[in-house]
Amino acid sequence: MAQAQIKAARRTQVLLVVDDRPENLVAMEALLEEGDWQLRCVSSGEAALQCMLEEHVGLVLLDVQMPYMDGFEVARLMRGNPRTRFTPIIFVSAISQTQDAVLQGYATGAVDFMLKPFEPQVLRQKIHSLLGLERNRSDLLQLTQQLDSARAFNASVLDNAAEGIVVVGETGLISFANPAMAQMLHCSVSDLEGTAMLSWLLTPEVDCAWGESAFYQAWRRQETYRLHDASLRLHTGEGVPVALSCSPLPRLQKAMVIIALDMSVVRNLHNQLESLAITDALTGLINRRGFYLAMESALSRSKRSGRGMAVLYLDLDGFKRINDSLGHDAGDQVLRLVGEQLKVSLRPYDTLARMGGDEFTVLIDGLGHPEDAARIAEKLIEQVSVRHNLNGVEFTLGASVGIACFPECGQTVDELLQAADMAMYEAKRAGRQQYRFFLPEMNGRARSRLMLEEGLRTAIEHDDFRLVYQPQVYLDSGRLRGFEGLLRWEHPVAGTVGPSVFIPLLEETRLINRLGGWIFRQGAQQRSSMSQCFAHELVLSLNVSPVQFGMPQLVDDLRRVLQEHHLEPTQLEVEVTESALMQDVAATQKQLQQLRTLGVKVAIDDFGTGYSSLAYLRHFELDTLKIDRLFIANMLDSPRDAAVVSTIIDLGRHLGLEVIAEGVETMAQRDWLVAHQCAIMQGFLVAPGLSAAQAQQFPEQLDWSALPLPFSQPPAA
Repeated sequence: MAQAQIKAARRTQVLLVVDDRPENLVAMEALLEEGDWQLRCVSSGEAALQCMLEEHVGLVLLDVQMPYMDGFEVARLMRGNPRTRFTPIIFVSAISQTQDAVLQGYATGAVDFMLKPFEPQVLRQKIHSLLGLERNRSDLLQLTQQLDSARAFNASVLDNAAEGIVVVGETGLISFANPAMAQMLHCSVSDLEGTAMLSWLLTPEVDCAWGESAFYQAWRRQETYRLHDASLRLHTGEGVPVALSCSPLPRLQKAMVIIALDMSVVRNLHNQLESLAITDALTGLINRRGFYLAMESALSRSKRSGRGMAVLYLDLDGFKRINDSLGHDAGDQVLRLVGEQLKVSLRPYDTLARMGGDEFTVLIDGLGHPEDAARIAEKLIEQVSVRHNLNGVEFTLGASVGIACFPECGQTVDELLQAADMAMYEAKRAGRQQYRFFLPEMNGRARSRLMLEEGLRTAIEHDDFRLVYQPQVYLDSGRLRGFEGLLRWEHPVAGTVGPSVFIPLLEETRLINRLGGWIFRQGAQQRSSMSQCFAHELVLSLNVSPVQFGMPQLVDDLRRVLQEHHLEPTQLEVEVTESALMQDVAATQKQLQQLRTLGVKVAIDDFGTGYSSLAYLRHFELDTLKIDRLFIANMLDSPRDAAVVSTIIDLGRHLGLEVIAEGVETMAQRDWLVAHQCAIMQGFLVAPGLSAAQAQQFPEQLDWSALPLPFSQPPAA
């Protein structure tokens, strides 16, 4: 196109002759009529200027001496007009070629000065040369304009492109970025230019240098590299999903162009479609497919972590009767209502799905005990099995629930669902409106645990718990140090329930929070009563569960109890297990520091059975180490246990801590502990847990030579 325009310009070049004498114009026309130009002849300067305004003139042969406007004036006017500023001028004159005239001609912009008469051949040669130069100048000007136009067009394309575009050099730095890329990343173009391309790539993560990246390797091979599922880092640190296309530029440019297509809309649409594919249209819960996906993810997590999970399969009892009598529209309303009721009964992180018809499933992830699944099943049955009112018609529903636990009942999604389904039908056969585990033995354990938990709640409400007090005595002198308050539970039916049974359940259900305050108050009240019988420095030790120890208000609760019962802080000691101390070392140090500031003593209970670190132990604010009874029971027969006990005694002595041996039952054990410089003991050798009245009768000084000792019990068989 450009070459055709240039050729057309060459065929239409105009040669303008200006002379006020007609005979001279006739002669010039005869001389120049034949040539590859179009000849124009005018007789005045005004006519010459008018001609140059109307046509593009390639060369002017201009007479100097003309009336009204001479050639010099015409030349000056031509040079002042942008259209004719560079049009070549040859002065042709009959005046004597003086130096002043020639200089004036060149000063006004002439390229040559010819004196009449002249050699025609010379004139034609000069015309050809000057027209050729003018053609080249015109061609160059036109090409420059076209190049500028192309550059402006390309810049406009880049600036207005909807996709983000960057140019990345061989070193991995961005040398150019268009506005769309800056807008996509919520920054400015200057924020992008000069930065590393990989620093803006959020996913996939690239943990290698630019020279080892897939971008650079594709550029080296002069290949196109595409990433269909990537995300770029916004200036705020968040990510935007993109599809990247990276193409190498010509080798001399040593760069690549990367086009980023914002996939946010596509990704959102995909997520919406995916959501629709796994959502039950009637209830808004996830459907069978969504539940399968959730279970596959939960199974993967459980297999990695070793934690349990459970699947509950729930089928409505009596739904068919509602469908048949009230119609399918009413049935749909009931299903929506049941879906909402079930959702309210579950934890936010449990998964509820409608499998189809009147069947629902629940995924309980991170299951602590199978009994927890039974508790949830009972809650779901209770929630559904109430009287409902629909359009003025009252009706009652029920629900049967089957429970399958991982890993006992299955290892795959299909196995667990099949097991839960079978258990659900077993619940229906058993009379409906109840639950069943897939494994029969789980039913008994679940019922026992639920009964025990319910019994604990009743015992707390009815004050069925009590404290007993086991004496702590100095081994060398027999002097009474204090008492440890021990929690006991007398069940009205089962009788005495061992602490190893109910205390873990209190902690798991967090019922210990309700009981902990009562233990402090009851113990402080009894210690206040003991002030009439024992010395001021008598110490009462109370156990603090890991749940209580992690509570921020522990110190405030203790301070309040001490003030209410007019006790000194040194008269109270709290016992904490190793596991409680090591759950959060930073929080433990802070809690121990607050207890130390309050002034109460702190003891580590059952020391040696947990995972205590000596590196941390030396930084803890402690007063007492209590050796676990298992070591004491075996130390006379087991050199290993004896070495552990001896080491703990030496450790406590070097750290300035009191050491108490628990579970001492024989004089032989007592004598061994005395020989190894253990300070304090407690156990059946002295007394079991005593009631408050019995504790007040305990002697302040024991006579080790008087056997059997008061209140002592024979060793366990």
